[in-house]
Amino acid sequence: MRTVAAIVVLVLASAAAIGGCVTPSIPIPPPSPEQMQFELDVTTGSGTFEYPANDNYAEAVVYVFNRSQGSGVITTARADGSVGPTDPFPAAQDDEVAITFETEVQTVSTCVVLTVNGPRAECR
Repeated sequence: MRTVAAIVVLVLASAAAIGGCVTPSIPIPPPSPEQMQFELDVTTGSGTFEYPANDNYAEAVVYVFNRSQGSGVITTARADGSVGPTDPFPAAQDDEVAITFETEVQTVSTCVVLTVNGPRAECR
């Protein structure tokens, strides 16, 4: 019985020690609309997305989802965190597009309204 009690104490002590080593991660910022670049082709009704290098997004899975049309693309950020240009996705003037970066530990997203001059504002 003493052996079982000793094992339980060791397991609990180990769990407490391991839990004490886990530090909370620092949240990464959501993608900045000012740094987003969209190329809209009004004749084909499609667009592409680009984002400059950002270490926070290195090798993240990137989702570009057009909420207005219910379609988008998925790609992977490069080692420096840059993206694109992506494959074309359905896009038109005034569509709402959500850009999501998913890293191993966090997921951040920003939604913007598209214009031929770039993202105009965040979605409603």
